[in-house]
Amino acid sequence: MCELCTLSRRRFLRGFASGAAVLGTGLLGGATAFLTTTARAAEPVILGKGQYRYRVLESWGELPPGMTFGDGAAICVDSKDNVYAFTRGAHPVIVFDRDGKFLRTWGEDIGFTNPHGASIGPDDMLYLTDDHGHTVRKCTPDGKLLMTIGTPKMPAPRFSGNPFNRCTHTALSPTGEIYVSDGYQNARVHKYSPDGKLLFSWGEPGTDPGQFNLVHNIACDDDGWVYVADRENHRVQVFDGNGNYQGQWNNLARPCGLFVARGKSPLAFIGELGPESVATLTQGVPNIGPRVSIVSSKGDVLAHLGTQALGEGAGQFIAPHGIAVDSRGDIYVAEVSNTYWAILYGKKPDHELRSFQKLVKVS
Repeated sequence: MCELCTLSRRRFLRGFASGAAVLGTGLLGGATAFLTTTARAAEPVILGKGQYRYRVLESWGELPPGMTFGDGAAICVDSKDNVYAFTRGAHPVIVFDRDGKFLRTWGEDIGFTNPHGASIGPDDMLYLTDDHGHTVRKCTPDGKLLMTIGTPKMPAPRFSGNPFNRCTHTALSPTGEIYVSDGYQNARVHKYSPDGKLLFSWGEPGTDPGQFNLVHNIACDDDGWVYVADRENHRVQVFDGNGNYQGQWNNLARPCGLFVARGKSPLAFIGELGPESVATLTQGVPNIGPRVSIVSSKGDVLAHLGTQALGEGAGQFIAPHGIAVDSRGDIYVAEVSNTYWAILYGKKPDHELRSFQKLVKVS
């Protein structure tokens, strides 16, 4: 029996012994104590503060028997609040309703190599980024392939600036242009016309404004501003629609997931990967990720969701990688937990880790 299981068992037995002692002195008092303890254990886990408080909804996303996620690369939500999980398992796209009821899967025959990013347009068309496949694919909500940008499995030369070498994500401008973050072997953002023609690109390796050190995610607001998760520079950079630098948000712990809400002065929801190792100096340290942060349009951090070190407990994260928000303000987080666990600990986990979480906004 593992140490944690042994500890849990000891706690249970101590609680049982205490309950038995109370029962010995009075049945009613013992029953009251038991009910109080049970009610306390059932209390929901709330993350955040003030008006940015969220209840952890455990075990969201039912799957048919025998089906697994594999890993949660990305997630997006359509106009009906249906949720599309982009996974690294046998079924690349798994669709749920907002309550987590399984609806369908698709993408098995499209040829995804390593799912990485997912976004959705106002017409509910999906843009799915395959980093090892070096492509962006536009699909209908039912999985019909409409357009492919890039040549599958044919990368551009490393750090050439040409599309693509391990592209990571997409975003849509208010007028339908497509921005692609590119990515692990390129330090570049590419802007395409709605029909997939390259318009221009910007960015190069580095740490100065307008330079990137792993451009990992991208989002666009209703005014046409472009937000880029510059992961290994621990920042989000902000540009206008012509690629001109406008500012940056700092104090982020390796931002991976990025979602910018609609409307004026939109909130940004950022999934932060946290430390890149579990060395002695960072293992178990709170407040440095993994976590989700809510940031104002001016770059002010309004709340951190998840302040504990990585783990599988309610309110903890392992590897936030993609993020989306539905019409009611609920947050969906995709985690590459199984992939990242092996990177952190040097070995694969002994069971499939949680890949998706839902955080319900507390009114």
